[in-house]
Formats: sequence, structure tokens, C-alpha cells
Amino acid sequence: MEIYHLPALHQDGKAYFEFLRNRDLSAGVYRLPAGATDSQQPHGEDEIYFVVSGTARFSSGTRDTAIKAGDILFVPAQEPHRFHEITDSLELLVFFAPPEGTR
Repeated sequence: MEIYHLPALHQDGKAYFEFLRNRDLSAGVYRLPAGATDSQQPHGEDEIYFVVSGTARFSSGTRDTAIKAGDILFVPAQEPHRFHEITDSLELLVFFAPPEGTR
């Protein structure tokens, strides 16, 4: 068993920190400050986001919606998506299946 403490995960200043990877799944924390630009590209893997904190808008495919803490977002593999209009810094738990970058 592993235990992770979110405040300590971003010591390096990067927006994304992967804390788990095995053959079936990877997981990490993605942080975007208010006003940030989300420049991610579509992934080859299915992805789930859990919004830990913050508010923004989220575009995925042809949909665009407001998001807030407690929301869960699913993005199928290869679908263009991004966070925008980030009004309160976002902290997101991110899950990829299979692990990010393996397809």
C-alpha cells in the first residue's frame, strides 16, 4: 500500500505529477492556476478527471460545461479536450486506462 499527500506532490513546480503506474492504470495530480492555459493534446488512452478543487470551464469534443469541486469528467481516447476560463485554481486527480502513453 502507498499513501500520498497532495500538498507535497508538486515540489518540482510541474503542472502534472504521476504518482501511480502499473500495467493497467496510471494516476496523477494535475494543477492549473487561475488564468492558466491548458495546452494538453488528446491522449491515446481513456481518461477520468476528479475535480478536487477550483472552478473553470471544460471542453471535450463538442461539449463545453462549467466545472467545480466534486465533478467527475470522462474523456474517451483521442478526444480533444481542455480546461479554460480557470477562475479558481484547479486541482484534479487524473486516471488513465491503460497507463498514459502506452497506446
